[in-house]
Amino acid sequence: MRIALTDGEMHYVDEGTGPPILFVHGTPTNSYEYRHLIAALSTRFRCIAPDHLGFGESSRPRAFAYTPEAHARVLKEFVERLDLKDLTLVVHDFGGPIGLPLVAGRGELGVGSVKQVVILNSWAWPLDDDPKMARGARLIGGAIGRFLYRYANASLRLIMPSAYGDRKKLTKEIHRRYLDVFRDRDARVLVLHALAKSLLGSRAHYQSLLDRLERLCAMRVLIVWGMKDSAFQPYQLARWRRLLPEAQVETIESAGHWPHEEEPARVLAAIERFLK
Repeated sequence: MRIALTDGEMHYVDEGTGPPILFVHGTPTNSYEYRHLIAALSTRFRCIAPDHLGFGESSRPRAFAYTPEAHARVLKEFVERLDLKDLTLVVHDFGGPIGLPLVAGRGELGVGSVKQVVILNSWAWPLDDDPKMARGARLIGGAIGRFLYRYANASLRLIMPSAYGDRKKLTKEIHRRYLDVFRDRDARVLVLHALAKSLLGSRAHYQSLLDRLERLCAMRVLIVWGMKDSAFQPYQLARWRRLLPEAQVETIESAGHWPHEEEPARVLAAIERFLK
């Protein structure tokens, strides 16, 4: 399905009927990453999964910023246009900084439409206070990173495979579904490297999420974490545990950054227990 929004045309999956679940993807993927969860849950729930502008089958306007805060504004408009209420929000990777403003509770982006949240290997705080993350962010967000993104398709060909717990689970067929979207070198810089730069450049946005985390503390939250993630490692899960001590936590030792791609049955079982 497609919807015309202020900044561009957004493609989205909308399957099933029942209480709504909104799936928010990160980079460098699209709504396809949620196919296993949608196939199982759409028998009892309405499953909605948009492709962010620039990703998947959505339009790629050149004047759009492609920062998490820009994507968050578009997602807010999408939720309002579809009149989505009492959502279960599922976020992964950059989907956290893009989707979690929906539960901020106050301020420009919070729309009060979310009742519970599932977090998959994501974050909601500035990364410059983490020396390891900041070091990597400076590298991929700088001139070297820009070159590698443009000419080596580094986000998809280097970073994505390295973040899997078992690289064999990133099959050629799955990989191709994401690679085909970014054959154009300019698009890799415009869309993907913009998010790489935002790891440090969007600090104010991440700080605003952290400052308003009390709203998330008041909700039911499930955290599912792939423990072999080379990007978001177990010590970042420990930070979530400190911030959200009441959250339910499911760790998957064999999975990396995409637990719902790598171990979909385990992730699905955890979400179904949570939804009951």
